[in-house]
Amino acid sequence: MPDYHDDLRLAHVLADAADAATMDRFKALDLKVETKPDMTPVSEADKAAEELIRSSLQRARPRDAILGEEYGIEGTGPRRWVIDPIDGTKNYVRGVPVWATLISLMEAGEGGYQPVVGVVSAPALGRRWWAAKGGGAYTGRSLTSATRLKVSKVSRMQDASFAYSSLTGWEEQGRLDGFMDLTRAVWRTRGYGDFWPYMMVAEGSVDICAEPELSLWDMAANAIIVTEAGGTFTGLDGTPGPHSGNAAASNGLLHDELLGYLNQRY
Repeated sequence: MPDYHDDLRLAHVLADAADAATMDRFKALDLKVETKPDMTPVSEADKAAEELIRSSLQRARPRDAILGEEYGIEGTGPRRWVIDPIDGTKNYVRGVPVWATLISLMEAGEGGYQPVVGVVSAPALGRRWWAAKGGGAYTGRSLTSATRLKVSKVSRMQDASFAYSSLTGWEEQGRLDGFMDLTRAVWRTRGYGDFWPYMMVAEGSVDICAEPELSLWDMAANAIIVTEAGGTFTGLDGTPGPHSGNAAASNGLLHDELLGYLNQRY
C-alpha cells in the first residue's frame, strides 16, 4: 500500500492557505460575483483560492496534473489533483457558512482515476475532514489533533436520516417519484446541501445522502472520506467512485435500498 502521508500533509497546507483567502472575503460588502455560462455563480474568492492552490501545487508537485472547477485541466500523468475552491458558492455569496474547499489527489488505476487523498475544509463552520487510501478518515483541527470517523450502523430505512441538497434535478431526470417515496420511507430528511451531507455520513450522524447532478470536483474528496470511514460511495447507477455525474453515499448497510428507491421509476 503506497504511503500518502506527504500528499495528505500537503493537502492540509493547501487547505490552510485557501481557508485564509476565502475567509478574508467571506461576507465582504464589495465581493465581486459573476455568472458562468451554466448560470451558476462564481466569486472572486473562488478564482483566488483556486489560483493559490494551483500555484502551490506547481511548486510542490510539478509533475502532477491539476483539474479545477474554475480553470480546467492542466498537465498530464498518473497523478491528478482535483480542486473545488468553494463548494457551496451560493451559500458563500449570501453569507451562509455552509461552504468548503475540496481538495483531492487521484491516481490512475483500474477503472480510471480514483481518489487516494481527500481534504474537505469548512472554515466558517470551524470544521475539517480528511482521508488517505488505506489510512482511515478523520476530522479535527490538524493531523495531530483528530478523531477517526466511522459511519453509522443503522440498518433499517425507517430508522435512517436522509440528507440531500435540493429537489432541483430529480424531476428533470425522472427520479422525483422515487426520491419522494424515499423521503416518506425514512425517519428524517434534511436539506443540508453540498459537501456537508457526505461528511455527516462519514461521521455517522446521517445515514444516506444523494444528489442527481454533480461534477468530479464536487465528489472526489467526499468519496475517499466516505469510503475510508467505512461507507459506500457510488453513482446513482451503482458504479463505485465519483465518475457518474451524480452520487449516492451511505453507511453501506442501506446502499442497495437507497439506489432501489432512486431508480425504481427511472
